[in-house]
Amino acid sequence: MDEMTPVAYRVVGRRAETTDTVTLDLAPHRERLPDYRPGQFTMMYAFGVGEVPLSVAGGSDGTFRHTVRGVGAVTRALHALRDGDLVGLRGPFGTDWGVPAPAGTDLVLVGGGIGTAPLWPVVAHALADRSRYRHVTVLIGARTPADLLYAGSYRRLRRAGLDLQVTVDHADAGWAGRVGVVPGLVDTADFDPRHCLALVCGPEVMMRFTIRALLARGVPPGSIRLSMERTMRCGVGHCGHCQLGPLLLCRDGPVVGYPVAAPLLEVAQL
Repeated sequence: MDEMTPVAYRVVGRRAETTDTVTLDLAPHRERLPDYRPGQFTMMYAFGVGEVPLSVAGGSDGTFRHTVRGVGAVTRALHALRDGDLVGLRGPFGTDWGVPAPAGTDLVLVGGGIGTAPLWPVVAHALADRSRYRHVTVLIGARTPADLLYAGSYRRLRRAGLDLQVTVDHADAGWAGRVGVVPGLVDTADFDPRHCLALVCGPEVMMRFTIRALLARGVPPGSIRLSMERTMRCGVGHCGHCQLGPLLLCRDGPVVGYPVAAPLLEVAQL
């Protein structure tokens, strides 16, 4: 299969997450792409408009789930798709989160805003293999309650034994939960820092403070992985648009271990 030629997929499900964000379930129209590994991304093509990279948020057996926030011409076109519409997909590309982790590990997932989406396949993995892990901690942050992704699943995740904690930067009149930034949840979360795998995705400033909090808890640097974001065009390491220091993030990322990312994160506003 030519990795530069999109494969047609059909929208078979659409769910509004927030006012500007939807989750799309995609099924092969004829051909299918290889299965993804949690943490990877695809290049998603809105016919006649353009192509963008999107982290895989779920799916199995050749299907894909993507959560799309409509903020540009291409993503607004994808946001407007309805059941039965066709899109093009290439991929899956890039590195993955590295799950399953060794049995008995504590999983710590920290997501901010749309950065929650790349972590959701790991949540699905943890639910399907819950007995493998001692604690599964999911820490989610958003600007406001209306910006939270996957809010309809929170009760189910807690009932399944996941320690799910949610915070927002700014509450509204109906919010009775925690207010504050998501790195602030790390201090009191119940996990063993010596035997955990911490996966972090969100705005860069959020990841910096989350890493600082994880290291302060005693999490070894080698047990922290980040999903880094840069402008991607080709998805296969040819064009160089996603270069970050010595890395081409479409090829060497998006998931990068903290020991590799640390010197890059020391530069403000990379």
